[in-house]
Amino acid sequence: MPALDGMRVLDLTQWEAGPAGTQMLAWLGADVVKVERPHGGDPARTVAGAADNSPYFLNWNANKRGICIDVGATAGRALLLRLAAHYDVLAENYGPGVIEKLDIGYDVVRAINPGIIYARIKGFGLSGPYSGYKSFDMVAQAAGGAFSVTGEAGGPPVRPGPSIGDSGAGLQLALAITAAYVQQQRTGQGQCIELSMQEAVTYFMRTWVALNSDWGAKAAPRTNSWSGAPSDLYPTKPLGPNDYVYIMAVTTAMWDTLCAIIDRPDLVTDPRFATDAGRLENREALHAEISQWTRRRTKYEAMRHLAEVGVPCSAVLDTHDLWTDPHLQARDFIQPVQHPTLGELEFMRNPIRMPGAEGPLQAAPLLGQHTDAVLQADLNLTEAELASLRESGAIA
Repeated sequence: MPALDGMRVLDLTQWEAGPAGTQMLAWLGADVVKVERPHGGDPARTVAGAADNSPYFLNWNANKRGICIDVGATAGRALLLRLAAHYDVLAENYGPGVIEKLDIGYDVVRAINPGIIYARIKGFGLSGPYSGYKSFDMVAQAAGGAFSVTGEAGGPPVRPGPSIGDSGAGLQLALAITAAYVQQQRTGQGQCIELSMQEAVTYFMRTWVALNSDWGAKAAPRTNSWSGAPSDLYPTKPLGPNDYVYIMAVTTAMWDTLCAIIDRPDLVTDPRFATDAGRLENREALHAEISQWTRRRTKYEAMRHLAEVGVPCSAVLDTHDLWTDPHLQARDFIQPVQHPTLGELEFMRNPIRMPGAEGPLQAAPLLGQHTDAVLQADLNLTEAELASLRESGAIA
């Protein structure tokens, strides 16, 4: 049985931060019903010029059911509130003030379902001088400090590639919802959960704060990919844009092993590199010495030679490599999924492995694919009632 079998989630989230969290719940067995507007649905459906079902939308909404309700219409709002009585969780990440304008806030929903877990993601939270500001992933990363430590030393701040502002916030919300659900099952009590994307990003900044900012007394520096010689990024053949290996030798034993495997035992006794301080002071010279070895090997060859003798390292995998990497392939990380209109597609699976506690990977829903089934099952609506609601535009 999936771990969260029995949890029911009314999912009013959009874009990525909220959908990432509710998708994790769905992957672990929760019945997640995504509520979209009748015309266009989640804006993520049409990202990058897609007419519908963009790859972006498909990747963050797997394993959910989908319904269309116009919550801005009187009949649609009433329908949503009736549905809320049948769910354990309502999740939303609309812009500041939208929920309040729609009059479907926590107090309204709690009056109908006292045990509801009402989960909210906002760019800057529900209080404070920035609470009215809108946010996206990059905004949250800038506000959370991630830009400031990324980039070349002495250069301008750089946006980190992964969407930790969105998906990182979503994962933290999923954990909070799961914890609240455990408490709800014990006590019968619900609660309102709030998560700030800015604060979610700071979770990933703790190492930098602890090791490089003297507990916040100064700004941590940008150091690019370097974390202390000989830990660094090294070029490999054929010297393409992502032909690099990252080596992180942080102990004396690792340093000695690295020198042995690259057939340069002389580096161990070289006065320039004999100590941590010396390796740091002569970092550029050391980088050049190690690069002579890496440049003669592919990134996978360099990784294999070093990793097999205990030196932590990895080839720099690009997004194409992720689809073809032999290790990820061997672990069935990329899995085929049948989509009702697009045919067979391949997706990255849930990274959490809990044998027997996960549901199978399923395609994201078509716009309004499950509207009738959900409303009939949860509210016992008749065909005539569904037709009337559809004609009025309240559902689609």
